[in-house]
Amino acid sequence: MYGNHVLLRSLNPLAVARGDDIPNAVTIGDVSLSRGDILGAATSVAERVSQADRLAVLATPSVKTVLAVVGCLIAGVTVVPIPPDAGQVEREHILRDSGAQAWLGEAPEDTAGLQVLPVRQHARSWHSYPDPHPSSIAFVLYTSGTTGPPKGVLISRDAIAAGIDALAQAWQWTWKDTLVHGLPLFHVHGLILGLLGPLRIGSPVIHTVKPTPERYAAARGTLYFGVPTVWSRIADDEESARALSGARLLVSGSAALPVPVFDKLRELTGQAPVERYGMSETLITLSTRADGDRRPGSVGVPVAGVETRLCGETGEILPHDGEAIGALQVRGPMLFDGYLNNPEATAKSFTEDGWFDTGDVASIEPDGFHWIVGRASTDLIKTGGYRVGAGEIETVLLGHSSVDEVAVVGIADDDLGQRIVAFVVGTDIDEQVLIDLVAGALSNHKRPREVRVVDSLPRNAMGKVLKKQLG
Repeated sequence: MYGNHVLLRSLNPLAVARGDDIPNAVTIGDVSLSRGDILGAATSVAERVSQADRLAVLATPSVKTVLAVVGCLIAGVTVVPIPPDAGQVEREHILRDSGAQAWLGEAPEDTAGLQVLPVRQHARSWHSYPDPHPSSIAFVLYTSGTTGPPKGVLISRDAIAAGIDALAQAWQWTWKDTLVHGLPLFHVHGLILGLLGPLRIGSPVIHTVKPTPERYAAARGTLYFGVPTVWSRIADDEESARALSGARLLVSGSAALPVPVFDKLRELTGQAPVERYGMSETLITLSTRADGDRRPGSVGVPVAGVETRLCGETGEILPHDGEAIGALQVRGPMLFDGYLNNPEATAKSFTEDGWFDTGDVASIEPDGFHWIVGRASTDLIKTGGYRVGAGEIETVLLGHSSVDEVAVVGIADDDLGQRIVAFVVGTDIDEQVLIDLVAGALSNHKRPREVRVVDSLPRNAMGKVLKKQLG
């Protein structure tokens, strides 16, 4: 029952019963739970929800969220994480589309007519449940919804186990680590990697509630997760950055880490960050390794069990020569089981021979290192007969001292097809200086034809820039 196949194998009741426990398995803010605390309270949750099919969890950074999720996993009930800041329209869409039967734990003021089932931190049950089938669906994770209503991504227990184990190998992640992060608990990065990862591997996790430089520095962990915005703020706080010099690994994901931030973190902490790539549908498929090369701007090589390929516009397979740019397609054991209630979207996302089309554009070096250009719909710019990646232009612009943030897009142009436009946040911006900078660093046809200075860039809940709102 509690062999290596069990998803959260560190919550082994036999081990807990014989005293093999740690007092700080999960810490959120000022509250710490031992493995026994989690197992007893979550099993109490499981007893109350075991007859349910799908339950909504308002995924606040709290102990109740942890116990709700673990309780459902014990009972074999599918979790539908709801972003705490979701608007009413988005929240109602997720509840309706997922078929969630009730709220478990916390709930918003408008419950949409659903019952609210309580989660009690100090309740205890030691009832024994058989491990749910590995192919059963653990989560319905909803996409960011940047190209329409969010789609429900079906993630199995098997996929989660395979994804975590592949990262444990790539990052040399063991029970000896202490993971620190302050990421949202409703998506892959914070929830699956940042909570289920430690509970599978056995490493303590400290959730800082808010991902501030000061809280990251105070936690004194060995393994840190952050998105580029978090790492940028840490890089700008020299004292906090230097406090992370004792860490074993700094991991960045969810968006591209600007090369200047990469370089500054390496300077202040003494180590280069690890970058990785994935999405709700695939979990993490690419990463630089703890024992390997770390190249600024690259998301590394395939993790264990993953294959990748590049596909051209007419379906041809492109070479891994570092020059060809094409659609990135992947396959591996951590891929999703399809979109809930949306067989057409599921079929459209896979090729006839079974590869998942990520929707991203990339290039691959001969030695397997991957470089993500960006989304095919927004980051591949076709201008004057050239195919240009927005990412490399953004990297150059971010290297200028006047630029804090930038998003490069292609805007329809009668002459060029698309003209390159850079939306820039910064101080004392000289547009021509930035245009010339790109022309000199890359090539003339990659220069922005226009630089627009803005106060901020539109972003979604995960901090990703919504480029479709620019233009």
